[in-house]
Amino acid sequence: MTKEIIINSTTTQTRVAITEDGNLVDFFVDYPENRRMVGDIYLGKVARVLPGIKAAFIDIGMKHDAFLHFSDIGARTQQFQDMLGDEDSDVEDSDSDEEEDTSAKGTIQTKPAKEAVKEVAEEYTIPKLHKGQEILIQITKEPVNNKGVRVTSSVSLPGRFCVLLPFDNKIGVSKKISDFRERKRLRHIARGILPERFGLIIRTVARSQSEESLREDLKNLLKTWDEIQNTIKTEEPPALIYQDLNTTSSVIRDLFTPDISKVFIDSKKLYKQIKNYVHLVQPALAEKIEPFKSSNPIFDAFKIEEQIKTLMGRKVSMPSGGYLIIDHTEAMVVIDVNSGRYAKSKEQELNSLKTDLEAAREVARQLRLRDIGGIIVVDFIDLEDEKNRKKIYDELRKEFRRDRAKVSVLPMSDFGLVQITRQRIRQNIMQTMKEVCPYCLGTGMLTKHSHLVYDLEDWLKKFRRQSKERAIIIKCHPTFASKFIEGKMKTFFKFWFKYGVRLTIDEDESMPLGEVKFFSKKTQKELTEEIG
Repeated sequence: MTKEIIINSTTTQTRVAITEDGNLVDFFVDYPENRRMVGDIYLGKVARVLPGIKAAFIDIGMKHDAFLHFSDIGARTQQFQDMLGDEDSDVEDSDSDEEEDTSAKGTIQTKPAKEAVKEVAEEYTIPKLHKGQEILIQITKEPVNNKGVRVTSSVSLPGRFCVLLPFDNKIGVSKKISDFRERKRLRHIARGILPERFGLIIRTVARSQSEESLREDLKNLLKTWDEIQNTIKTEEPPALIYQDLNTTSSVIRDLFTPDISKVFIDSKKLYKQIKNYVHLVQPALAEKIEPFKSSNPIFDAFKIEEQIKTLMGRKVSMPSGGYLIIDHTEAMVVIDVNSGRYAKSKEQELNSLKTDLEAAREVARQLRLRDIGGIIVVDFIDLEDEKNRKKIYDELRKEFRRDRAKVSVLPMSDFGLVQITRQRIRQNIMQTMKEVCPYCLGTGMLTKHSHLVYDLEDWLKKFRRQSKERAIIIKCHPTFASKFIEGKMKTFFKFWFKYGVRLTIDEDESMPLGEVKFFSKKTQKELTEEIG
């Protein structure tokens, strides 16, 4: 399999594509105005502590306060106070196997399941925070819709080969390194190079690396931590203390592994930056980075642009002729699987199985490509045989093993539904690249002209009964206004004479097509909600 990273940089954005044998498997967009926040460290102040939902809200200077769950509050918070000059507290050293989940879309997971359960049980009951308290936190999930960022007080600093844990005295090795001898070698190196009162996770890319490479990486991380500590002492909360790499740089740091054949970059400036960085951290891979010199756009040359277009569509076609319909709702994402062809009854089960298996692979790919998180419900084509339903479940689980985000899948129900939950770190690709339509407000539906006129007349009836004013301004979109005053006997004048109210039309292109507002001609005060 040939894996390549293709980077397209312009003045407004940088796009990063990862392909396998020419097929797009990962896609990232880096906007200057929508900077990646996962990994950023803030000095915050506790705004509220809510035991009822086992969480606290932290003021970090954003529109919405950050959400901190009690499971992330404990000894780490005390060690932060120690760092500011309070009494020292003893923390036992412990070794543990940690599963690494560090990527451009992911964050660092540092607690083994048993320890996490024990910690949660101990810390949920007695929160160690109070209003106004200063706290050091790190963003683990970006804001989605009207929700603020999610944060943890378990700070971690990812490098090329290691992840430094300033407040956790434990050593872990990525579970993706399965060789026992290699795990033992890396753990031994970690113990030898790690200063006291620090923890370390050895990342997957550290496999076969020398002690000197790991030592140099750790040296850079410790230097960064020293800078963070110095900054904390001079800042007042809320304050940004440390900013993690942007999306493009983090892709190179986390995903540029030896199995990548080539990295192509169409920007000379970005090419030099990435080349210099890789020369420092892993010189052996630097020769794989090449500038793209063709006059054709790089994404067109690698046939990526046409694949990106499928990301934006509601409908995703499959080679067999079937297709997926992907719909986003407030609570979940719903995916409908369609065969697209008529199948003879005697072959129906076999054809349905073939389409569903193909759909299972495409669903896993689309969720990863679009970075869709939360609850996903997939409506597969009905299968009669329980063994066939099990095949779909097994195929989904196999495909999701390639996903860096945490994914849970439930077996197919009797109705052909499969429920999936996928870790949500940031806005999905649709939310990143698209804006809500100002006319339909994201519903995809517009109110019919006739119904809008009915609502307008209904409002006028109530206004005539409840108010002594006889002149109002109707504010609406120009499209509705043109239809409202068209024809020989305009609806506009019909209402004027019928209800004895002088009407004035105020056209406003910023108004949604299905919305009308009413204002007093005399006072300019809005009356829309007052009449009812």
